[in-house]
Amino acid sequence: MDLNLTSKTAVVTGASIGIGRAIAKGLALEGVRVVAVARRKDLLDQLVQEVEAARGGRITPLVQDVMEDGAANKLADFAIRELGQVDILVNNAGGSRPLPIDAPDFQWDEAIALNFTSYRKVAHALLPQMIERRWGRIINITGKSEPEGLNAAFAAKAAVHAWAKGLSREIGKYGITINCIPPGRIMSEQIRRNYPPDYRERFAEEEIPVAFWGEPEDLAVLAVFLASPLARYITGTVIPVDGGLRRYQF
Repeated sequence: MDLNLTSKTAVVTGASIGIGRAIAKGLALEGVRVVAVARRKDLLDQLVQEVEAARGGRITPLVQDVMEDGAANKLADFAIRELGQVDILVNNAGGSRPLPIDAPDFQWDEAIALNFTSYRKVAHALLPQMIERRWGRIINITGKSEPEGLNAAFAAKAAVHAWAKGLSREIGKYGITINCIPPGRIMSEQIRRNYPPDYRERFAEEEIPVAFWGEPEDLAVLAVFLASPLARYITGTVIPVDGGLRRYQF
């Protein structure tokens, strides 16, 4: 299927590993010019080399922490200078933050800043030029809404869902969509480090209907589609990619 993406441009945060890397590469292989944002230059350089070898679109690396002062405006300014315009934003940078009941406020503030506020700031920094051209796609990689314990990241990602739903009501008239993708059990450096193979196999058999853990590319295919002109009538949604892990229909 031709996704009509060859003339588009994109920013992907958290693009050096895992889901963000797979999305950045997936977009580039569809001909999108991508600014890939992350903190690890060596991994971004590897991504650039892989896409060049596959003769995909161009990836420009940007080594930046989304938490630094003024990061959203710096990112937006760089991307617009580099690409001319930004059609697609994939908010992916984030991290799990399990906290005890008596966790100090600064730990909550840090988790909210990383997993919600950074998404909002980058999106709002790029929205004016999307509105001016009356076209845009915003895709947020979020988290599950059924936490097994207290985790500040899940609270922040729930805020992303509510913010995105509200924003979808405001920007739809400009041809801009915004959607959220909560990942299920997707393989990553952290997963491999924290969960041994025997646990992963047992969990997949008992809890995941498709009986295996997903790979970043399993989520990236949805993100790339949602970024395309073909997905024009999908907005304000939360679409899990979890192999059926969620137990509830809504």
